[in-house]
Amino acid sequence: MFAFIAPGQGSQTPGLLAAWLRDPATAERVRAWSEAADVDLVHLGTKAPAAEIARTEHTQPLLVAAGLLAHHALRDAVPDGAAVAAGHSVGELTAAVYAGVLSPADAVRLAAVRGRAMAVACTEAPTSMAAVVGGEQDEVLDRIAELGLYAATFNGPGQIVAAGLADTLDQLAAAPPAGATVKRLSVAGAFHTPYMESARQSFEEAAARVPFARPSQLLLSNADGAGVGDPDEIRRRLVRQVVSPVRWDLCLHQLSSVAPELTVSLPPAKTLASILKRQHPELEVLSVTTARDVTRARERLAAPAGRGVSAHAGV
Repeated sequence: MFAFIAPGQGSQTPGLLAAWLRDPATAERVRAWSEAADVDLVHLGTKAPAAEIARTEHTQPLLVAAGLLAHHALRDAVPDGAAVAAGHSVGELTAAVYAGVLSPADAVRLAAVRGRAMAVACTEAPTSMAAVVGGEQDEVLDRIAELGLYAATFNGPGQIVAAGLADTLDQLAAAPPAGATVKRLSVAGAFHTPYMESARQSFEEAAARVPFARPSQLLLSNADGAGVGDPDEIRRRLVRQVVSPVRWDLCLHQLSSVAPELTVSLPPAKTLASILKRQHPELEVLSVTTARDVTRARERLAAPAGRGVSAHAGV
């Protein structure tokens, strides 16, 4: 059993696709995705500065495209039913391709729709997000709720991201929960909260027009870390995720239960690889950041097969 994990917004870096695009066939593939998504991924992945790729409408399709370039290179390295895939926030679209649920072009297209819709939703109210590090989880959640904020992301013990009105986040920072520190994040709005409702509606309309297949690999959901096998349920969960918390902590808990022989952290790999190593040091992690890392990943994936878990099994 092997695992693939795909990052979400905030992990992007300038020049993310440059090394991959040296291959003409890969460059042509990215140009095709750019046309399908109506966004210039070649520019965003090579010449665009940090400020440009940090824009929500650009970040999301760029990250999915990066993860899917690795997918093209690794897609035949693991047989059906011998892998588990999970993605953080928009990375769930990348994971859905690894699980055989979406085509790469559809995943990039949906990421672009999602990013544009969330960017528009960010203009509807002065909202933002802040990382709350440390403290007792119950006390942190109580303080967040007391202020009318939302717990938008659970990355693991002592790592909760609060979201809501910017002025209220200032109050949280001024009077944090006991033992916790609060750091404002450089984001455009309160993702994964009801403030994104208009984006959820737009994304739902787009997702309804895209075919979702039954997964051939185990796919973990951000909603609760559970494995999901029904295509319609996967679609519903992806749509709800826009306004619901990301339970990455539960995804990692289930991943630890599966105990993969190797977890491949997809590009840009650093953020999720670091979280996984810190929380589950017993799991081996291999980061794929550039095209040069693919050979090493293929060699490790070609090692003797693991236990093999049905793609439709609950975990």
